[in-house]
Amino acid sequence: MKNSAMNLLFAMVVSLSLLFVAPTSFAATFYVAPNGSNGNPGTSTKPWATPGYGASHLSPGDTLIIKSGIYVLSDYENDILRPPSGTPSSMTTIKGETGSRPVLAGKNNLAAAIDLGGKSHIRIENIEITHDSAAIGNATHFRDGILIVGSPESHDLVLDNLYIHHIDEYGIDAQDVDGLRLLNSQIEFCGFGSFGGPTGNAGGLKNIVIRHCSLSWSGHYYQGGDGSNRPYDRPDGFGIEPSQGPILIENTKAAHNFGDGLDSKARNTLIRRCVVANNSCDGIKLWGGGSTIENSLIYGRGDGTPDITPWAPIVIDATNEDGAIFKLLNVTVDDQLGGNYLMYVQYDNPINATLIMRNCIFSGRGPNCPIWVRDTVTLNARHNLFWFPQRQDSSILEYGTAHYDANSISTLGAGNIYGNPLFNLPAWGDEGDYHLQITSPAIDSGEAIPEIMMDLDGNPRPLGKGYDIGAYEMN
Repeated sequence: MKNSAMNLLFAMVVSLSLLFVAPTSFAATFYVAPNGSNGNPGTSTKPWATPGYGASHLSPGDTLIIKSGIYVLSDYENDILRPPSGTPSSMTTIKGETGSRPVLAGKNNLAAAIDLGGKSHIRIENIEITHDSAAIGNATHFRDGILIVGSPESHDLVLDNLYIHHIDEYGIDAQDVDGLRLLNSQIEFCGFGSFGGPTGNAGGLKNIVIRHCSLSWSGHYYQGGDGSNRPYDRPDGFGIEPSQGPILIENTKAAHNFGDGLDSKARNTLIRRCVVANNSCDGIKLWGGGSTIENSLIYGRGDGTPDITPWAPIVIDATNEDGAIFKLLNVTVDDQLGGNYLMYVQYDNPINATLIMRNCIFSGRGPNCPIWVRDTVTLNARHNLFWFPQRQDSSILEYGTAHYDANSISTLGAGNIYGNPLFNLPAWGDEGDYHLQITSPAIDSGEAIPEIMMDLDGNPRPLGKGYDIGAYEMN
């Protein structure tokens, strides 16, 4: 009798507990196709018709697969994709169908194709975003590809295998984001820049990774034209306002931008194994302490236009951070235009900073293009190769009141040398080949850096002797 009562009590407890257990939700997969209908259930055989409708009917953690086709977006309320946030264990995903890449084509001055402002745990994959090429006149106007602006701060976003091109403002317009990975993507021909955005209200950009991307041809398109009528004068490949960082830009190309190649105002920016080529203005610009350029190639300032400009291949300018530290490690710089500094450091800011230069090649083939470093900078330069063929009898590096020429540059630090680096094919406005010829003085003249185990091509570097100067190792 006692056991029966206990069993009955246990059964009642279990029954009551089940009443208070939240129902389990499972992530679902839905589909959109050009021949679909928004009255359908969104299945593979009965898909929805429009991506905006599909995105608005997802639950956290769901997946929306967009089948091949062109989807014209024109209405602010109905057509912009605004997916719900996912969860740390189940991201909300919107992706093109495997084997094809659907096109989101904006028109009628639409603000963006995809709005992720304030959203988190979202993945966007295998999608093309551009303007509607069939539109006429003002209908061709289309502003941002992906908009991540406003509060609260966005978290944990993955943008993979995207092709964003020929739109009026930013390919990616980002403000306050903590955790964004932009991978394997081309962002080109955007009127205001490939990746940029307004000043953040919550620390700006943090924990950002850009890897295996092209951020190029910014400013060469605007509202259906070649970009000559754009209101923004200097669109960058990557140009962000002050941010906490860290920022990692790796194995990425920034070329032929009407502004700067890579312009980061974030602290702890690491630019690694990148090619920054033939940009009209500055090549790479660093503003935040703790930032490094590593195993990268910078060339072609001016993009083939002979007009003398005030821009430089490298600019370092810590504005509000006393004691900021910057590093240039195995960087190759080449400039044919001349008429300005090859690199300038703390030009407008007399605050203290440290610059460490190891194994870099500085080639200024144009006239009157020395390196300029303010005397408030602690300069630690070793095993660098300098080549200024039009300035051999005058200063090639100005460090405060000290001027170094071809004969005295070796006194700047151990292992610094002067000579022709003998690139395979230096270029200006065209694609160059900056691998070293076999008789280059840069070969075996570097100083091994244990944390840099490969070159720009991904080839291994030696642990000890035989380490080359510049972005490429002779193998």
